[in-house]
Amino acid sequence: PAFAVKGDDTVEKGYPKYVAHADRPEKGKVHINKEQYFEGVEPSVWEFHVGGYQVCEKWLKDRRGRELTYDDLNHYQKIVAAIKETIRLMGEIDELIDAHGGWPIE
Repeated sequence: PAFAVKGDDTVEKGYPKYVAHADRPEKGKVHINKEQYFEGVEPSVWEFHVGGYQVCEKWLKDRRGRELTYDDLNHYQKIVAAIKETIRLMGEIDELIDAHGGWPIE
C-alpha cells in the first residue's frame, strides 16, 4: 500500500480506522490520524485474523500515541503484502483440496 500524505506519522487516539472504497476495493484506506493513511488495503486484508487478532488493526493499535518511523511504515506495508499473498495462497490450497475430493487428500 502507498503512504504518501505528509504529516507527523503519529497513530492518534481513536485510530486506526478503515475506509473502504465503494467502487474499487483495492483502494481501501487505513487512517492512522485525520490526515494520513495507507492506501491500497483491500477489505479482506484489513479483516484478516490470526489467533483471534485482526492483524492490520492490532499492529497499529499497539503503536497508538507513537510516531511511526520510516522502518515502521515499511514494515506495515510488508505486513499488508504478506497477508494479501497469504490469502491468495489459502485460496489456491482450498481449490486443490476441492479438486482432489476434499480433506484429507489421498
